Amino acid sequence: MKLFTKNMIILGFVVLLAVLPLYIARDAEFGGADGQASEAIMELNADYTPWFESFWEPPSGEIESLLFALQAAIGSGFVFYYLGYSKGKHAVNKSDQA
Repeated sequence: MKLFTKNMIILGFVVLLAVLPLYIARDAEFGGADGQASEAIMELNADYTPWFESFWEPPSGEIESLLFALQAAIGSGFVFYYLGYSKGKHAVNKSDQA
């Protein structure tokens, strides 16, 4: 089997894994863990007061999503840069030993 065919099969599985849960649970609401944690705390102790408040609230949910995506992109950029740098360094060291 050619490499291109294998990559297309893997890509198909990735797309299926991303789309299938959304298709199965069409009416589901996807909420964050913070909201669920707050609800659970209030159920356990209605008198609970948070230790601190956020020092800045984004003006809208879209801005909050943008900042979260930006944070994820920058973090993954650092991780994959390091992985590529390490692989390149390993390849250079391997060629020097030969």
